[in-house]
Amino acid sequence: MGRTYERIDGRLRTFIEQQKIFFTATAPLAGDGTVNLSPKGVAGSFAVLDELTVAYLDFSGSNAETIAHLRENGRITLMWCAFDGPPNIVRVHGRGEPVFRDDPRFAELVKHFPAVDVHAHGLRAVIVVTAELIRDTCGYAVPFMDYREDRTLHAQRFRREDDESLSRYCERKDHVVSSLDGLPGLPLPLPPLSL
Repeated sequence: MGRTYERIDGRLRTFIEQQKIFFTATAPLAGDGTVNLSPKGVAGSFAVLDELTVAYLDFSGSNAETIAHLRENGRITLMWCAFDGPPNIVRVHGRGEPVFRDDPRFAELVKHFPAVDVHAHGLRAVIVVTAELIRDTCGYAVPFMDYREDRTLHAQRFRREDDESLSRYCERKDHVVSSLDGLPGLPLPLPPLSL
């Protein structure tokens, strides 16, 4: 353990794709800015695009810290840890970019997530990450935990929104248009989700 990898393939890719949850970490450039750490766990919302590129779906919520930080500086770390099976932690350090609904690449990127009903979750963007450093560590201190099932609350909440009402929802949230530190967040109004 404690190895550096040149690409995401083989055993490493299998491990990443099997995990039920991963975490994203970003931060603004300002030394006193707010570091953000977010869990991601909607089944099927993560994809390995190639040996150095991964992507995940960014869904509606009460803030847009990751988007704001990526728009400012692009730095991101993704982390997976084994809660069952052999101990393992994998981190992908890299550069991320939010690809918004009105970007010509958006529709093609969404095709990498066929198992997700993107209309049910209030899809805002696809986050694309290019790996610069890929490492694993032992994970000996990570506890064993059993997966029961996915929560359905997020989809239940956002399934009832159309493009206009979702945009209004985002506008009402204090930290969607701008981050906790005042950085530009999600551009509004949201363009229609024409998929």
